[in-house]
Amino acid sequence: MEEERLVMSGFREEEDDQESSLRPKTLREYVGQQAVKDSLNIYIQAARQRRDSLDHILLYGPPGLGKTTLAGIVASEMGQNIRVTSGPAIERAGDLASLLTNLSSGDVLFIDEIHRLSHAVEEVLYPAMEDYALDIMIGKGPSARSLRVDLPRFTLIGATTRAGMLTSPLRDRFGISFRLELYSPQELSIIVQRSARILKIDCDAEGALEIASRSRGTPRIANRLIRRVRDYAEVKASGHITRGVARAALVMLEVDELGLDHTDRTMLRTMIEKFGGGPVGLDTLAACTGEDATTIEDVYEPYLLQCGFLMRTPRGRVVTENAYRHLGIAMPKPAEDSAQLRMDIGDE
Repeated sequence: MEEERLVMSGFREEEDDQESSLRPKTLREYVGQQAVKDSLNIYIQAARQRRDSLDHILLYGPPGLGKTTLAGIVASEMGQNIRVTSGPAIERAGDLASLLTNLSSGDVLFIDEIHRLSHAVEEVLYPAMEDYALDIMIGKGPSARSLRVDLPRFTLIGATTRAGMLTSPLRDRFGISFRLELYSPQELSIIVQRSARILKIDCDAEGALEIASRSRGTPRIANRLIRRVRDYAEVKASGHITRGVARAALVMLEVDELGLDHTDRTMLRTMIEKFGGGPVGLDTLAACTGEDATTIEDVYEPYLLQCGFLMRTPRGRVVTENAYRHLGIAMPKPAEDSAQLRMDIGDE
């Protein structure tokens, strides 16, 4: 099951240039997340009127929803430069010190995957966020002394898909915190049509909505799908994307009407056909599918849980009635369910 997935919301390096061209540059262009936009607009205007830097911002939520884009928009709206890095890239405290000392007043420092910062790096970040200062230890042993270096006022924007993994001291130092939610098909349809105009793709409103409805509520997936549907349309439909063309292309790509792909359906079928729908332990499921347990938990499960196709129980993962209906598989008879339940209770 180790394969490239069209509906995977993670970032791909080869898409960097294409993604950049599709990113909105202002809050006005940014579609969706209306509550976040309204709040940010007020905070930005207030900071500009005071001629001060914005408070530090934490953005969290599933991947592919526009956290990096929002960070760029904040810097653009404030008229400041942005420095972009990630938690894993800052290996030592000296790496962070180098970044901080090279910032200018008002600059924005964006740290993606901020939950992956090491403890030593976090300790350096605390005084930088609170006091705009850097504490450096000079020497070792009894002769060691601390030197404080003042930093320009800057705005740190941290992004994470796992807010729960942030330490309390780090989380509490962010004055502004936003959770980004999944997009509606209507919002994604607007994004698809905007991307189509930028990429010079001939796509009508119904075709855009068909692509949007299969994009798992994620703009990154929607932008990926429209490029693949464009390829199909250029070969099979003279380059024009209608609802029928989009549907045919997505059927070929094995992306169904809810955005599930071959991998998702295979995992559900494995649980149904080999384990009677569950409960199945995570390690057992990993061994049967050939996937890493962490990959299943972080990549495959979240959307299946959101769709109501999967339940997590103390005994393992269980396939729901909704999943049986979606796959067109008959539910086990009630008598079989009762017998299975008695067996589970007996095992306990």
